[in-house]
Amino acid sequence: MKTAVYLNYIGLGSNLLHLTYCHQIADKYGPITIITLCKTLKQAIGKDPKIKDIITLDQKNKTIFGVFKISKILKNQSFDKIFIYYPSYRTQFAAKLAFIKEINFYPVSEKRNLHLVKRAKFYTEKWLNTNNCKTESKLYIDDFSKNKAKLKLKREYKNIVLGIGSSGPTTKWGTKSYIELAKKLNLNSKNYYHILCGPSETSLASELINSLGSENCNSLSPLSISELIPIISQCDVYIGNDSFGHHVMSQCGKPCFIIILDTPGAYTDYSINQHKILPKNYSSEMIGHDTRINPYNISVDHVLNKIYEVSF
Repeated sequence: MKTAVYLNYIGLGSNLLHLTYCHQIADKYGPITIITLCKTLKQAIGKDPKIKDIITLDQKNKTIFGVFKISKILKNQSFDKIFIYYPSYRTQFAAKLAFIKEINFYPVSEKRNLHLVKRAKFYTEKWLNTNNCKTESKLYIDDFSKNKAKLKLKREYKNIVLGIGSSGPTTKWGTKSYIELAKKLNLNSKNYYHILCGPSETSLASELINSLGSENCNSLSPLSISELIPIISQCDVYIGNDSFGHHVMSQCGKPCFIIILDTPGAYTDYSINQHKILPKNYSSEMIGHDTRINPYNISVDHVLNKIYEVSF
């Protein structure tokens, strides 16, 4: 029996928060094939024994004409079942054209205000006929990669991932705040900072390294996803913006402090290891994409207090 899970998401974080549902489907039907729009997902979880293969689709296929291309890909794989984690007529139609016998999908009527975690949990329970669907899983990292990653850590220090990068400017807290936070944390403990940001954000990492000293931190931006995930998975704590890093670390059982400026609650409320840091006078339900909260509404001391409540 060949089983597919279709993740209609570009961002790595959005794909990773669906990992638990992929695992639960695989537990019932055997290793699955993931169909995704995320170019880096295979680097992130390609060694997972519960995942047989990961097929990355071209984003250009998100048109009515792309239906036939997607259908051809699905048909060539001869899938018996497909689980579509997104409300999409096009994907449903592509699966039908591929003659897949069992097609599980979200109703298109639920596309508006879609809560990724609540809907994924609800439909996974329905599809698998269970009432005990977990919302988080354990990210698989092989022992060789773990041991190699540990060599990159600073022994006798608390290794902290500073997630200063993010998918857009409205989700960034700001380098000056991170510098002040790191200096205050250093007053009470020996810390080494692994700066997580994208290749286009190297200037942000350089600003922190120049202020904190190269002996106290390094930039992870030159590394590929497959190289950096084992490293951050072995660190002690994540502090930063909403980025794929907190999805990785929370699913590795590490405490994550996520500074919420422009992030829907679904991205940060599915794991017991996720600790939201919210602006004053805001609840997580009030915040979503394009809320555009002023970064200075979250002070360094506010973040520091939250961290000390839980960790350190």
